[in-house]
Amino acid sequence: MGMKTNIQFNASDDLLDIRYDNVFKAVFARDTPASKGALSDLISALIGRKISVSSITANEPPIDDIRDRSIRFDIACKSETGQLINVEMSLNPKAYEPVRLEFHAAKLFTGQDIRGAGKKYADLKEAYQIAILAKGCFFRDEALVHTFQYFDPVNNVSLAGRSRIITLELAKSERVMEKPVSEICPQEAWAAFFRYLTDREKRGKINEILQVEEGIAMASEVLIHISQDEIERARLISEEKYILDTQSELAYAREEGLEEGRMEGKLESRIEIAQKALANGATIEFIHNITGLDMETIKNL
Repeated sequence: MGMKTNIQFNASDDLLDIRYDNVFKAVFARDTPASKGALSDLISALIGRKISVSSITANEPPIDDIRDRSIRFDIACKSETGQLINVEMSLNPKAYEPVRLEFHAAKLFTGQDIRGAGKKYADLKEAYQIAILAKGCFFRDEALVHTFQYFDPVNNVSLAGRSRIITLELAKSERVMEKPVSEICPQEAWAAFFRYLTDREKRGKINEILQVEEGIAMASEVLIHISQDEIERARLISEEKYILDTQSELAYAREEGLEEGRMEGKLESRIEIAQKALANGATIEFIHNITGLDMETIKNL
């Protein structure tokens, strides 16, 4: 693949951390050739065959909407040949991450509409739930990438179904940086890029990777633009601050004996949190989920 960009990072470059899901989304979900090319290359590396993204089918909240800061930052897209793909970055994945991925993979696959005359199960397209796990190790081996599908472990038989769960564990990428770039495969290159881009001491190796991985170079081009654009940078940092502030509010509430995730307790405390969330541009649905207040009450705050 010929290089179309000539991107190099300096040790002094102040870059946004692409492992934050809002930054990840801002890089890969834009309607630009560089963003779409980077997303296609990332998906191709993880799936193991060439995939070209034709459209982003669901992308909430809109990346250009400053006010809408829902906590969902995954990128749902469709390939030129119809495969359904959902990609997400998880900075601090929870212990229940595997079962959560199974749930969303099933929803992605069964969300296809094959009702109507002339339609059949064979019309179902492949569905891929891809999760980049920034911290922690979920599987007790050294493999960076795992691809899960329905499988009979007793008789060693695959169902040969069309849904897949793919994980990339960045915590296992430490040894990648010790390899010559010529021996680094695309999956390893992406893992190193995500994990070490903000490590100024590793910029030299990242620059070497950019010279041979066009998709990563395109992602870097978009990231540089975002990092240098003060308005965009301020928006993303504000989103990150809002997410962390909300997380802190939830943790404090749990310490006070409130039920996790529902914020049940004193009405005054829940209303105060809802007011702060509204002031920061949170959606009514999000506030409802974290406080338990009904939507009509939130609308009237």
